This record gives sequence, structure tokens and C-alpha cells, in this order.
Amino acid sequence: MKLSMNSERSTAGSRFNVDLNADLGEGAPDDAELLALVSSANIACGWHAGDARLMQSCATAALAHGVAIGAHPSYPDRENFGRSEMQLGAAQVQADLIYQIGALDALVRAQGGRLHHVKPHGALYNQAARDPALADAIAAAVRAVDPGLALYGLAGSELLRAAERAGLRAVAEVFADRGYRADGSLVPRGQAGAHVDDVNEAVARTLRMVREGVVQAVTGETVPMQAQTICLHGDGPHALAFARAMHAALTQAGVQLRP
Repeated sequence: MKLSMNSERSTAGSRFNVDLNADLGEGAPDDAELLALVSSANIACGWHAGDARLMQSCATAALAHGVAIGAHPSYPDRENFGRSEMQLGAAQVQADLIYQIGALDALVRAQGGRLHHVKPHGALYNQAARDPALADAIAAAVRAVDPGLALYGLAGSELLRAAERAGLRAVAEVFADRGYRADGSLVPRGQAGAHVDDVNEAVARTLRMVREGVVQAVTGETVPMQAQTICLHGDGPHALAFARAMHAALTQAGVQLRP
């Protein structure tokens, strides 16, 4: 699954507001059911998964559920599901992202909807979390398509700082089903502690991030963690079970789910 001490409080002052987002359009079978549980959806734009027809059908379903729609662009890497790091120039990155975001934007607008945000995928997301130049290129592409779009990025990352420099709305994202290192970065896939497979543990970690604004690193440290949106990986083997448990736990804790 993909919260902070800055999680927004409702006007009543007694509840937190937070976004629960899911990565969709990646070929997983649970997309339709996930849309009934989340408040925003990140739709793959065809470069790591999906295609035009799947993008269109995901957008249709999201609009029917009243779920905010975001673009989930990637490096051109279908062979490795967008998880291979690349070294591309800023102009290339901007062109690639404008192409992908623009395609989904057109499909959404054709159905009377509006794109809400952009969240890079995989290696592009993780590299931009630590590389200011790449982060700036991504933010420039988002702004070129629509300066009203929000940019989702790892809490505390360079991508959020780039969004702020570009005048975009920066949204800090946390992951309930991924392990964290002491510096606030995610434990790389394939390393011990990278994934949280137990639903109860994932829920407990998320509630702590929402209420206390911290997460425990795999090495034991308590790490400050701003949480404005929680990600659920729609392609994960436990995606639907995690989404149901997360939705129920957050609702019972008085957390209002909204984009």
C-alpha cells in the first residue's frame, strides 16, 4: 500500500483527513474492487504497464466511483515493469512525461473528467526522490501539462521540494507495505525488510504514521514521516485484503478518506 503530523484535520478539529491511493491499470484483477475503497487512483500510462484501452477503462471506472484520477508515468521499461534505473537528460524526461500525462489527460477529459495529480512510477519515482535535477525535470513536465495538477512524491524527498520550486501542490506519500531506512527512503526491493506482508502490521504502521507522524525503520530508528497520502500497490498479491483492512481501520479511527 501506498500519511504525517501534517495530515489535514477536518473543520471539526477532531478528525484527520488523508488520501488513500492505489496504482491501477497495471493488469491486476482487483482494480474495480479497489476503486470502491480508495480516494484516488494512479493510472499506468502504458510505458511500464497498460495501454490506451486499459487507461480509458480505468478512467471510466474511477469517474463512476468519484475517485480522483492521477497519471502514473514511467521510464520506457515494460520489460522490467519500470523498475530499471536510467540516466536520461532533462529534455528527454520532460518530453516522455508530457507525452504520457497528456495521453491520460485527453482520455479523462473526453469523458468529462479532469486529471487531479501525477505520481511517477518505480525507478523514476525512487531516483527523483534523491536526484534534484531529475525531480526538477519531472516537476517541469507536470507544470507544462497543467500547473493545477498535484505532484505526489515520497515524504521528505527531492521530488516534493521540486514540486514546491515549480509552484505545484506537493503531496507527501507514505507506504504501509514497504520497509523504510533510517534516512526515510524505502528499502530497495530484493533486500531484507523491503516488504510488509502482514496486513495487521501494515495497518498498525499506517495508523502510527497518521496519528504520530513517525514510522519505525528496519534498523529500529523512529523516523519522522509526513503522511498526506497512503499508497496501495494494486499489483501486490494482498492488494485487496490490504485495502479492505486499511479502509476499515482508518474509518474506525475517525480518519476521513479524501483526495
